[in-house]
Amino acid sequence: MRLVVALGGNALLERGEVPLAEVQRCHVVAGIGALLPILRAHEVVITHGNGPQVGLLALESARDPALPHPYPFDVLDAQTQGMIGYLIQQAVENALPGRPVASVISQTLVSADDPAFNVPTKFVGPTYPEDEARRLASRLGWSIAADGDKWRRVVASPEPRQIVEIDTVRTLLEAGTVVVCAGGGGIPVCRVEDRLVGMEAVVDKDLTASLLASDLGADALVLLTDVAAVEFDYGTEFALAVRRVSPEALRAHRFPAGSMGPKVEAVCRFVDATSNGAYIGRLNEVGRILEGTAGTYVGPGAELVVEPVDSGGVPSGATRPHASSCAERKGSR
Repeated sequence: MRLVVALGGNALLERGEVPLAEVQRCHVVAGIGALLPILRAHEVVITHGNGPQVGLLALESARDPALPHPYPFDVLDAQTQGMIGYLIQQAVENALPGRPVASVISQTLVSADDPAFNVPTKFVGPTYPEDEARRLASRLGWSIAADGDKWRRVVASPEPRQIVEIDTVRTLLEAGTVVVCAGGGGIPVCRVEDRLVGMEAVVDKDLTASLLASDLGADALVLLTDVAAVEFDYGTEFALAVRRVSPEALRAHRFPAGSMGPKVEAVCRFVDATSNGAYIGRLNEVGRILEGTAGTYVGPGAELVVEPVDSGGVPSGATRPHASSCAERKGSR
């Protein structure tokens, strides 16, 4: 099978962790270890988020006294693609000696008049208490929004329309290469006459992953995150974990715009475009997700199957993620 696998932020950092390079490397190695069975058996394209990393770089750039103004987000997006792509590429090479692996610095075409430029929604950077976030927003000119019980910076997230390097990715994939591409949703660019120009934004990585999977004719799209499954009525006593669902039934429910909402839209778009299946679930359960015994499966005409969520937010029968040892080993908590 040809799979497009999108790694969420938990593949690199867990909430509250100090974003040290060694902590992120440790998470990537563990994540690639979880992916090994499918890397051995299938054609795989890996994409990834970059919210914490691009936000950190933006903050460092804004505070650098040597710079008259911060780096633009398209350049910062490119920097995160290089860093994260390197970590993933090396982890795959070490785990599968002899298997060709390539990271492609990828641009994503967006529209310059996309209304998303006027309504920032994409979370980047670390979380803050509300008072601190408001002070930073006032001083640095940020837009901010609540992310759970914390607050984060938000930036524009325009609609991905085309992956500029898609033909290069396809050529590498057909040659047996594990490809890492479109990280962080791709570097946002628009066309001005016959030139590509970077844009001040961060494209949603799940929506880009959906576009990537559709354009490559993938057999499945797999979104791996830090939640066990999609939930109806998330966070309430009536919460239900969704095991199987059709795009139509899934779209009948509302999901948070800054978190599960884009994932739901991404899988629905892929299923609608290809009539193939898509999955959402935890990285450490990827094998069971593809077997249909964990996570959420979204498929054309799939009969709705839900189950209760226990008090800890875990669906019945799901395994809780193992506590990460990366932070403890590196002393970063």
